[in-house]
Amino acid sequence: MDNKAPRGKHPFVQPLALGVVSAVFIILIVLMGIADIHRSEQSLIRFMEDQGRRVIGVVEKLTEENLRNMIEASQKTAGAGPVSLKDPVFTPDELLTEKIVTMGRQIDDQWKKRHLSDSYIKSFADERNLWLVAVVNDSGNVIFQSRPVGGEGTLVSGFSTGKSGQNAAGLIKILNEMNRRQEIGFMALKRRDQSGTIIIALDRDSMRYWGIRVSVERAVEKLGRGQGLVYLDIRDKNGRDLGGFGYVAPKSEPEGSRGEGVIAGIKRLSSITIHHGESGIQEIAAAFYIGDEQAGTVRLGIDRGNADEIIRKNRRSVYLFVVFVVMITLVSMFLLYHNQNRHLIGILEMTRKLDKAERLSSLGQLAAGVAHEIRNPLNAISMASQRLKREFAPVEAEKNEEFNTITTVIRDEIRRLNGIIEEFLTFSKSRRLELKENPVQDVIQKIVNLVSDEAFHHGVRIKTDWPTDSVVIPMDADKLQQALLNLVKNAVESISSTGSITIALRGEDKGFVKITIADTGCGLTPEEMERIFNPEYTTKEKGLGLGLSLAHEIIRGHGGEIQVNSKKGEGTVFEILLPAFQKQGVAA
Repeated sequence: MDNKAPRGKHPFVQPLALGVVSAVFIILIVLMGIADIHRSEQSLIRFMEDQGRRVIGVVEKLTEENLRNMIEASQKTAGAGPVSLKDPVFTPDELLTEKIVTMGRQIDDQWKKRHLSDSYIKSFADERNLWLVAVVNDSGNVIFQSRPVGGEGTLVSGFSTGKSGQNAAGLIKILNEMNRRQEIGFMALKRRDQSGTIIIALDRDSMRYWGIRVSVERAVEKLGRGQGLVYLDIRDKNGRDLGGFGYVAPKSEPEGSRGEGVIAGIKRLSSITIHHGESGIQEIAAAFYIGDEQAGTVRLGIDRGNADEIIRKNRRSVYLFVVFVVMITLVSMFLLYHNQNRHLIGILEMTRKLDKAERLSSLGQLAAGVAHEIRNPLNAISMASQRLKREFAPVEAEKNEEFNTITTVIRDEIRRLNGIIEEFLTFSKSRRLELKENPVQDVIQKIVNLVSDEAFHHGVRIKTDWPTDSVVIPMDADKLQQALLNLVKNAVESISSTGSITIALRGEDKGFVKITIADTGCGLTPEEMERIFNPEYTTKEKGLGLGLSLAHEIIRGHGGEIQVNSKKGEGTVFEILLPAFQKQGVAA
């Protein structure tokens, strides 16, 4: 029966189960890493959104303040006289006045180039949400205007294009009347060369638009371009520009995906990431409020440079952490698998040894019983054969010779059978040791003396190698001699022709002495080495397989170990390690 431990065939954890556990754990770690990166990105986006809300809140507050101041100033300066295009503006609402003056100068420049026409004036007024733009020459006649004022189809109701300046005066009168009714507000701007007048009038809608626009522009100017802002774009509900700065990123998303929900009032704020060129921009679109009323929408872009760098570093750190944890997991799983298998192999080896010990114990008990029962008949047969040879030998010489041959065979077979019985009895008693301090060299020398003649007849030379100083250890000298003798006799029998056996002894090292028995015999295969100490295994035709088993049990009984190294066709080496001092628990 082969008792070799099935190494690696009974893993404590199945490889498939271990692989599934490892894969699940690694997937969880990767998902946690991805989730951590996503949380970091969302946290930075929320931070930029909060920053955008604060900027928008500041612009709204400044715009309200500017608009309130402008309304108060316009009420105090209602009905002011014409303003020269070359004079500086000092009115309280100077920014709005400056805007109107700038538009007047643009018209004046086109007038100098003789590019003015009714269509140009009308387009100029529509594009800038102006209620009226009128151009008056130095004779007081209205030569161009963006819309009729007064009667149907006339420039000014009740006026003709006469030689006097009544036309301009009449227009100013109508405009003043409308201003008194708070329907419009207007400014009359003298040309730089005093050769004519440009009149710009605003109704309530355009007055509100320009008031908000001027207030927004003043607020944006006061805000500045800090705080990581790339651009700022504020528009009214009709999409008309109210102010801002910077290059506004074009829409790269499908129509309706950016800002439309804010305009419709569905949500107060939306945020998207725009990759513009090599830089990233976090665009925030929000409703723009003046007081409690939504006046339009605002889009602002915040530079993501620092945020993207933080995200890249965080992503790199998370990836490194995930890789590190995955590597640790794989190594841990491998070590767990290897360690559990190693423990299982140890358990199987202990089970095998326990089974072997039980079998040996049972075999020893059986051997003792069988030997006891067989010995008495053998003694009777032996004595009968001796008496038969002594008293009943034939007288004739020829028959006497044949008679002696037969009785000799009987006596030899009885002796051989008795030897087998003695071997069984010795095997059953091999664990009962009487340990005493004895020199190892004396035991080895007795063995050499016993096998020298037999070895010589087989053509085997025995070599010895031991230290001059006596090596004394606790031993049962007879039992140890029997064990070593079995090993030496086995070595002699393994040499088919000529060869040598070397018996070496090494002194105490780490609490053990070592005896080495090396031969140049036929050697053993790995399978034979695994089974060589099994009591039921033998390679001899007439052997019982008890010799090496007996030697193994005796050496283990001394608390030692026996190891075998062999290669087929090159010989075998037995190494016996015996404790140099008596171990606790070893029978004395």
